[in-house]
Amino acid sequence: MTETSNPKRTCLLTGEEKPQEQLLRFTLTPDRQVIPDFKKQLPGKGFYLTNSRKLLNEAISKNIFRKFGKHTAVMQNLPEIVENILKNRALEAINLARKAGVLISGFDKVREKLAAGKVAFVLDAIDAGADGHAKICAAAKNVEILTLFEVEELDKALNRTNTVHAALLKSDMAQMVYNQLQRWQNFINS
Repeated sequence: MTETSNPKRTCLLTGEEKPQEQLLRFTLTPDRQVIPDFKKQLPGKGFYLTNSRKLLNEAISKNIFRKFGKHTAVMQNLPEIVENILKNRALEAINLARKAGVLISGFDKVREKLAAGKVAFVLDAIDAGADGHAKICAAAKNVEILTLFEVEELDKALNRTNTVHAALLKSDMAQMVYNQLQRWQNFINS
């Protein structure tokens, strides 16, 4: 990828230059409130922080946003807001994959596609039964299994009931979904 297709920005807290997909973009509202602007659609100059809950908390505690004026305000629940946005974007990406026909669900269908070597990665519900999870793990072999959501969350995202096992078929769409899932996980785990 060229530099123009993958621009770098500087983290406001650490001063490190990173690709934009490793950063979170924020902007100021007209009343000087710091808000997330991950889609880069809000007016005003954006500023970036490394995609990390820990670093966002540190930026808030160090009052780093004062660089934009003494009346700059930060909501104390900003880390929770960011986490919810990233989680919802991940769930929306899963639903988009379903609509595009590259997500399958159900134990038998997932196992069949795993056996055929067509699966990019598996989504197994956190609250999946131990027996079903063990069977999916055995079938998956070297395919990554992500256990990030409860059945209820997957059901809501996919507009289905009892979604315990799902798989994304190898495709560009699967890579986009994986990137959204990783972005959310990187935020909460770092």
